[in-house]
Amino acid sequence: MRRNKKIRILVLAIIPILLSVLIFGCTGGGETEGSRIAFYSDRDGNLEIYVMDADGSNQLRLTDNNANDFAPGWSPDGEKIVFSSDINGNYDIYVMNADGTGLARLTDNAATDGDPDWSPDGSKIVFSAERDGNPEIYVMDADGSNQIRLTDNGAHNYVPMWSPDGSKIAFHSDVDGNFEIYVMDADGINQTRLTWNAALDLTPAWSPDGEEIIFCSERDGNFEIYIMDDDGSNQTRLTKNESRDVKVDWSVESNRIVFTSDRDGNTQIYSMKPDGSGQRRLTNNNYDDFWPAWSE
Repeated sequence: MRRNKKIRILVLAIIPILLSVLIFGCTGGGETEGSRIAFYSDRDGNLEIYVMDADGSNQLRLTDNNANDFAPGWSPDGEKIVFSSDINGNYDIYVMNADGTGLARLTDNAATDGDPDWSPDGSKIVFSAERDGNPEIYVMDADGSNQIRLTDNGAHNYVPMWSPDGSKIAFHSDVDGNFEIYVMDADGINQTRLTWNAALDLTPAWSPDGEEIIFCSERDGNFEIYIMDDDGSNQTRLTKNESRDVKVDWSVESNRIVFTSDRDGNTQIYSMKPDGSGQRRLTNNNYDDFWPAWSE
């Protein structure tokens, strides 16, 4: 029960002080020109959504309210950002333009809705929700209509991420006792477990070609970043330090991976090459920056 509570805090990121206890959720060669990274930060007193260039420059705050705004995700055309917020009292899914204008609410219920991710064709959004008593994976049209439940197992299912071809969704779940990485067809069938160990495996993200998945795991004693083939084979550790390296995403050019780490004292955003080399810090402040998401 204690472990489940920690994961829930990580994924939904509701209270910054709890996130600091256990965080859950680049550019290389030449920088990934033209792309941007969205993230959330408590640097202005509460969780807000920010964007920056791929090299960490031009950091800009997009949301400005007294609520907690978190878990940003880009639309495929880079024109909109979807995220979760309690601006209206409970956590629902919202969307806004990439410059922070045009805020619109997509879900409206008394449960917690979070972890949104856009389908590659821009027509749908997948997310996690606790509306049926436990966190399950749901999908809806991009305007918030036609909300459909995809998982139904009584477990904790979080952080759904669409494959680049739109045919599959990766997520993490404790349906088999502890949190592992799973994949399912986009309609929720053929749920398949990819990782098998006694540790926590969390927050999967697909490579742009759909052939690999990056994720974080505590299998070696603390949270590090790993990579595996899309069938779960060839699991390889990319980071190695005494801190927590978590919540990963991939640049569309496949040349950099972005992640969060507390290796320098507080949680900041870093990037590295897909083989784990060339690690560099992108944000540098005395607060906590989380959940980096690369624009398409």
